[in-house]
Amino acid sequence: MPSLTVMNWSGGKDSALALYHALRDPTLHVTDLLTSVNAHYGRVSMHGVRVAMLEAQAQRLGLPLTRLNLPESPAMADYEHLMRAALDPLTARGVTRAVFGDIFLEDLRRYREQQLSLLGLEAVFPLWQRPNCELLAEFLALGFRAVVVCVNEQYLDRSFCGRELNADFLRDLPPGVDSCGENGEYHSFVFEAPYFSHPIAFRRGELVRRTYPAPAGSGAAEVGFWYQDLLPEDDGQEGQLPKQSAPSDSPD
Repeated sequence: MPSLTVMNWSGGKDSALALYHALRDPTLHVTDLLTSVNAHYGRVSMHGVRVAMLEAQAQRLGLPLTRLNLPESPAMADYEHLMRAALDPLTARGVTRAVFGDIFLEDLRRYREQQLSLLGLEAVFPLWQRPNCELLAEFLALGFRAVVVCVNEQYLDRSFCGRELNADFLRDLPPGVDSCGENGEYHSFVFEAPYFSHPIAFRRGELVRRTYPAPAGSGAAEVGFWYQDLLPEDDGQEGQLPKQSAPSDSPD
């Protein structure tokens, strides 16, 4: 009997590929998506994607979406309390496992496992320690398409934000940048997937820079990020896709 399972869904490439494998795992039955959202701005945490775009993904997947609504700068204790509150209704329905798209970060994996064990949940990591080049090659070969929606300017300049995640993007990455963005170099939004009922049509909006306090001990006062806003298009024509274009400071 497969275990009822929640997918921790960011909307980006890693969670999308992890879900692909989870859907094919006979021991898992994925019943729900769970996504952290900045409640102040109505955007996916870290990625900066509008909730409307997140909901478009859930609709094309045909899975119910639970939003973990977080304050703008939650303390860890607040985050853990809100996470438990979001998971309690799922565990009450019999969900016993939770899937993540993490690849290499050992401390993050341990944290997830410890927190979930308190709720009687088991964490599952379908992509764990697979080579980056293998994961990205599989992602593209399966027909996934994604656009880069956030870059950390410590690693990448603004020209990378808004580009489609493809062979050209990977070729242009500077030395030392993790190709999967595991160190937070970039985040993405998947707009076409083999399990979507049809692709998500969108247009690129503003390219915006935001700054945040730097981690303690980093020696910097703040860290800058570039965000590519994505605006939903009327997808009355099923499967209509955006044109590939360079990012700009104003709507296309």
